Amino acid sequence: MFAQIFGIPPQALFGQLLLGLINGSFYALLSLGLAVIFGMLNVINFAHGALYMLGAFVAWLLLTYAGIGYWPALLLAPLIVGAFGIVLEKTMLSRLYKLDHLYGLLLTFGLALIVEGMFRHWYGVSGQPYPIPPALQGGRNLGFMFLPNYRGWVVVASAVVCFATWFLIERTRLGAYLRAATENPVLVQAFGINVPVMITLTYGFGVALAGFAGVLAAPIYSVNPLMGSNLIIVVFAVVVIGGMGSILGAVVTGFGLGLLEGLTKVFYPEASNIVIFVVMIVVLLIKPAGLFGRER
Repeated sequence: MFAQIFGIPPQALFGQLLLGLINGSFYALLSLGLAVIFGMLNVINFAHGALYMLGAFVAWLLLTYAGIGYWPALLLAPLIVGAFGIVLEKTMLSRLYKLDHLYGLLLTFGLALIVEGMFRHWYGVSGQPYPIPPALQGGRNLGFMFLPNYRGWVVVASAVVCFATWFLIERTRLGAYLRAATENPVLVQAFGINVPVMITLTYGFGVALAGFAGVLAAPIYSVNPLMGSNLIIVVFAVVVIGGMGSILGAVVTGFGLGLLEGLTKVFYPEASNIVIFVVMIVVLLIKPAGLFGRER
């Protein structure tokens, strides 16, 4: 029998921390994709929530109509969403790079409404169930709490993908080319690198991260057209707190704010829905560029 912690039973405390960590996993993945797109392309991608929803729906459609299960969908759905993002970038976004950020924001906001509206028309808003894969069903009794296997997998998978993305962009030659292309594309192109293709693939990769998060979310939440719009505002707050375009800021802030949200649900549940926005206000007052952002 474990003693209470600050008057809270340990099962309740660690259970809420786990929920916060799971939410933080999605915050980190989605804000990471937003940070990659903004940091490399200077586009505020408001369609990110719709593409996260699209990833979940692609996984559900693959299972329902093609019999393709969770593990193949974990690879196929991000590729499909990434390919869709590449089409959007080539046909629409590429025309806006020399214009103000507001134009990209308005375009992607309109795209989000269109994608969400199409799925609401086809499938309604009640939600579609997606089963947990058999290998990840059940859970483990850790003594102080019960850990569902699938939720543990979500946290680990998110952390691995976030670290791999950070390493790719910050510690590899390809990442150096990407960062250089955002600062001086003419110079990078002079070295024989196809900058437009690199930019297109970067956008595709950023939205593929949203699709990957959608597949992870499908067995936890019901697959419905509103799942992205319910999350995107919080994710934008996470990105602002971490610093627009900061890869490390997106990851650290995503997981950290998820845990903070979980703790708030334990000690002051009424504030759990606004604590992230309160943090955002405080950070913007103290450091407008964000915790890990750089002044432009």
